Amino acid sequence: MTNAKLKKRIVRTVIQEVVADLDDDASEIVLLVHWAGGAHTEIRLPKRRPGQRNATPPDIVEAVRQLARIASDDVIAGVLNRNGLATGNGNRWTKERVTALRSYRKIPVFRPDPGGLDPWLNLSSAAKLLGVAPKTLRLAAEAGEIKADHPLADGPWVFERTELSKTAAQHLRKRAQRNPKHPAVSHPDQQNLFSSTT
Repeated sequence: MTNAKLKKRIVRTVIQEVVADLDDDASEIVLLVHWAGGAHTEIRLPKRRPGQRNATPPDIVEAVRQLARIASDDVIAGVLNRNGLATGNGNRWTKERVTALRSYRKIPVFRPDPGGLDPWLNLSSAAKLLGVAPKTLRLAAEAGEIKADHPLADGPWVFERTELSKTAAQHLRKRAQRNPKHPAVSHPDQQNLFSSTT
């Protein structure tokens, strides 16, 4: 990696000048790059309208709000990037950008309950608490039998602890225990290679 000083020297070497102009009809900023050697490149950028902000789309804000119930900012950033989502300015998500968004939108930070009684759980934790296999619980959530949030297609499920004590969840547990073809929980000797957040 090169430092900022070397990068500036390289830019000064290859670019003679950059001329900026406005195209009001197209509502664009026109940049004309004069390269060393005589070539020219025109770059057009949309002009920001008065009052316009590059705000994060509301659906992403809502996804962060739900994910912050069970995940830290760096995990949330990874989930957003995995789903191909960008910030309002078109950047990749980082821990710092998620933190800034949360702060601006007044979304509480995720803090695990010291006593292990988190009000919101991911799929693995919810399935363990209910006593069923994660796949069993996921299928029930997808079918709408158990209330849960799944803010992003490639991301974790979010379950409220109180939902797992309701009648529908208890029926699911009993049904899973009665069905020998689909064990309710993993065998105790089976090792889990991944600590899942889904």
